[in-house]
Amino acid sequence: MPGRDWSPTMAACPSARSFAPAIAMAREGYAITPRVSHDLAQQTDLLRRNPAATATFLVDGEAPTAGTVQTQPLLADTLEAIGREGPDAFYRGAVAEDMVECLRAAGGFHSLEDFAGARGEYVTPIRTDYRGRTIHECPPNGQGIIALMILNILKRFRPTGDPLDPDSLHMEIEATRLAYAARDAFLADPAQTGPSMVEHLLSDALANELAARIDTARALEIGEVFDAVEHKDTVYIAVVDKDRTAVSFISSIFHPYGSGLMAPRSGVLFHNRGQSFSLVDGHPNMVAPRKRPMHTIIPGMVSENGRVSLTFGVMGGHYQAMGHAHFLSKLFDHGLDIQSAIDLPRLFPLPGTLTVEAETTIRSRVGAELTRRGFTVAAPTGAIGGAQAIAIDWERGTLLGGSDHRKDGCALGY
Repeated sequence: MPGRDWSPTMAACPSARSFAPAIAMAREGYAITPRVSHDLAQQTDLLRRNPAATATFLVDGEAPTAGTVQTQPLLADTLEAIGREGPDAFYRGAVAEDMVECLRAAGGFHSLEDFAGARGEYVTPIRTDYRGRTIHECPPNGQGIIALMILNILKRFRPTGDPLDPDSLHMEIEATRLAYAARDAFLADPAQTGPSMVEHLLSDALANELAARIDTARALEIGEVFDAVEHKDTVYIAVVDKDRTAVSFISSIFHPYGSGLMAPRSGVLFHNRGQSFSLVDGHPNMVAPRKRPMHTIIPGMVSENGRVSLTFGVMGGHYQAMGHAHFLSKLFDHGLDIQSAIDLPRLFPLPGTLTVEAETTIRSRVGAELTRRGFTVAAPTGAIGGAQAIAIDWERGTLLGGSDHRKDGCALGY
């Protein structure tokens, strides 16, 4: 169905209108932004391996430049079918057959029964209290629990007034390194590990134990992470409507263009999040049938007095858990506003190492001091994360938004 000319059958489906903007963009085209052009250039070799991906995303086998108009008509057809028929149009029938054929041709063992049996789930958020607010995250198999662990450690220390004070940064680094070590040792699909993992990782006893290990004079020797995977790319959106319904939404196909495999008739691009499984025998996150891998994508919310006061997210693969804790600490420990907290220079300790990637301002201001304490300070290989957030001021009846210059995005009210 071309453009926005909806049939009565589609218009009657509750989800049809929700799909309309995406369908129109896929069919009529969208302009490539500089950031997307950069991502395509990084993924060109991967996309060249698959004819459907090459035809969709590349121009004469090369990454398109910024401003190039790109279309995805096959995906538009698939989205129209989902809008018309609901989830079964994806998980059963022609689209599922196309996906299974594509995956099996690439060496996969997927079946139509696997797709037909797929189910989403509603979950109860996990939480911790921080400086008088309640911080909410999704439970495992995501790493939101690691953001809460970092905050649980940080709240055992008195914050300084300067958010870039070397002692403050040292605390953040060490709290992150300790929490990520726990992530890489324990975090897995709770359907396989049970609820005791969550209880242990969020316990006061563990937070006290980890906080007691931090020495502000020197870096800890934590030990190497085994079988670690670098987590890549994410898209995050925060929304608050006129009724103050707040949404914290995050989505990812792991790498910017996932596996680079595209089903040829439906235009579905496959993720490669299975890389997040461990291959170590006996590890809680070891790959297994009907098991979800540990993953990094985590939407967040903050509530005060039983009402949502902030919806937020920080993109950036591995960085996200630290990014949540870093952002909230700058708001609630140092009194920064949303945009200032987002803009503040960032750093990130690479899990299992003493290497700390730091943006230019931090390297020039405190890099030598962090080096003296035993860290190896290095320039990041790319942008460290990208945040979006909306605060709700219930007393004044206003909203305040912020968006990160490190990613495509904006804070918009209408």
